[in-house]
Amino acid sequence: MSEIAVRVSNLGKRFQLGLAKSGDFRENFGRRLKHLVGKTVPGEEFWALKDISFEIKEGQAVGIIGKNGAGKSTLLKILSRITEPTKGRIEILGRVSSLLEVGTGFHPELTGRENIFLNGTILGMSRSEVKSKFEEIVDFSGIEEFIDTPVKRYSSGMSVRLAFSVAAHLEPEVMIIDEVLAVGDADFQKKCIGKMSEVTSSGRTIIFVSHNMGAVQSLCDMGILIKDGLIASMGDVQDCIHDYFKNSYLDSSEIPLLERTDRKGSGEVKLDKVELLVDGAKSNILKTGADIRFRFWLKKNSSVSINHLKLDVAINGSYNEKVSWCTTDHESGPEDFSGSRFIDLMIPKFPLNQGRYSLTLFLMVNGGISDWIKEAFYFDVESGDFYENGMVVEKNKAVMLFDYKMEFGNS
Repeated sequence: MSEIAVRVSNLGKRFQLGLAKSGDFRENFGRRLKHLVGKTVPGEEFWALKDISFEIKEGQAVGIIGKNGAGKSTLLKILSRITEPTKGRIEILGRVSSLLEVGTGFHPELTGRENIFLNGTILGMSRSEVKSKFEEIVDFSGIEEFIDTPVKRYSSGMSVRLAFSVAAHLEPEVMIIDEVLAVGDADFQKKCIGKMSEVTSSGRTIIFVSHNMGAVQSLCDMGILIKDGLIASMGDVQDCIHDYFKNSYLDSSEIPLLERTDRKGSGEVKLDKVELLVDGAKSNILKTGADIRFRFWLKKNSSVSINHLKLDVAINGSYNEKVSWCTTDHESGPEDFSGSRFIDLMIPKFPLNQGRYSLTLFLMVNGGISDWIKEAFYFDVESGDFYENGMVVEKNKAVMLFDYKMEFGNS
């Protein structure tokens, strides 16, 4: 049985709101004076983490997911010994390498070469050990020509390249990586995922925070979903990702579309509501292969004269990746209107396989953005008899289905 690499027990982190220094001299001086005369300044307590407990085995890759503000980064800072917990304890077996922000652990005045040796020393490695890995680190980072340049002159992408390469090749027992990899280009991100897979296969442990659910799914076998400072779900990474999107769906569906405040645009014409019609009836569920209709209700909120109206509809997949796109620009737009009207999007024989999907809507009026809402509508697709042969295609075999024909021939 594998050893426990990380054990977290009843971990909590409290922040005192309203007591941080504001940078204003008079306010800070007044606060200090009140403290000296024995008067306290009231402040609201905020628990970023509340009684978090979990164990991670050696060689596991764990994805920590959740919305912004859930407490993910606070947890990583505690695990990396950057900040102290208010309560509870953590136990980590072996050396820890953290990559939480661009240039983590780098001295800006030192060159890339010098920082590699500095990081190795911090990890407790001898100079000869670092030297044996040096060429491999530089080659992976792809910044050979800048290795003797001070890090302060690096771009954020170059800093991330070198920082990840150092973290991955100096062989810490536990690697902690935040969303920082998003700074790198797509090819380097793919390269990093491959390297992290190698790290876990060698028996080392990775704790990975990302909003890229595809990356989390491909790398991690265990997931921890954090919501409002608590563990909302823990276990198989697929189940945790499903719970993440389920929570997102429930949070969004509780708010009527017109009351959504996370929208952008002038608001001259707004999206009022979205309906999914399956066989003429409103639903949030359909089967693969069904003939469906999305109905987008529009509400005009000003006296502007509409010369051109365009609606883009992006269909997002289970991990928020865009899988398809439709636009009224390919059709004639509606004439000027007052009050409400709707635009129908008809999709015969819906081709997407089982899963949860969402629509991002982008409405333009007279060439300007009028309304833009991400994840405006969620719907679920169940496996259906797309090919009308009495069989369904399982989700793990295909994301999208299409009509085709196969024939035998003779040479």
